[in-house]
Amino acid sequence: MTGKLIAEAIGTFWLVLAGCGSAVLAAAWDANPHLGIGFLGVSLAFGLSVLSMAAAIGHISGCHLNPAVTAGLVASGRFPAKDMIPYWVAQVLGGSAGAGILYLVAQGLPGFDAAASGFACNGFADHSPGGYPWQSAFIIEAVLTAVFLFVIHGATDKKAGGVIAPIAIGLCLTLIHLVSIPVTNTSVNPARSTATALFVGGWALQQLWLFWVAPLVGGIVGGLIYKQVADCAD
Repeated sequence: MTGKLIAEAIGTFWLVLAGCGSAVLAAAWDANPHLGIGFLGVSLAFGLSVLSMAAAIGHISGCHLNPAVTAGLVASGRFPAKDMIPYWVAQVLGGSAGAGILYLVAQGLPGFDAAASGFACNGFADHSPGGYPWQSAFIIEAVLTAVFLFVIHGATDKKAGGVIAPIAIGLCLTLIHLVSIPVTNTSVNPARSTATALFVGGWALQQLWLFWVAPLVGGIVGGLIYKQVADCAD
């Protein structure tokens, strides 16, 4: 079990460092705006971080990297409930370490302020990139997490062969970001949201509840829907 938890921590470390790092360091480069990667680049960074880690540690821990994924797999009977909390702890610790490294790097830029920059935190209302209210944020986070879990279940189903699972899952996460960055900066992952919120504090911690509740609800619903569909197909 220890190896699985270490793998989850390392994987979530990479997801936060690469995904949030692309948003904080490269999305809009003031020195040369033409070289900024924009939200398309950030979307790809999150997708590629999961794709690369799915190939690296999928055979060790299952590469959840996300409390909502773990909860969805528990709901569908794919993962033992007794291991859920240890996975959550490993994911949050790994993600927080990734955010810590990102914070140290970003501080090298004169005048950097995590709170003022937003530090890639997730938010709603005044802290939504598009000014969306909490209701819109909750809906998009829950629904897209449910779809994400449906894809994860299908791509990793024994009947699917599993060969393209990392690609399918990574591209699904990329698409999720393309849809929802304007609404919430995209979470669908409580560990990712917690990691950056810890360094911003204030509003980011106050709004963090939504980025735990909505993804967990969506993840469980997505896992249960896939189980029902798969059972009906047998």
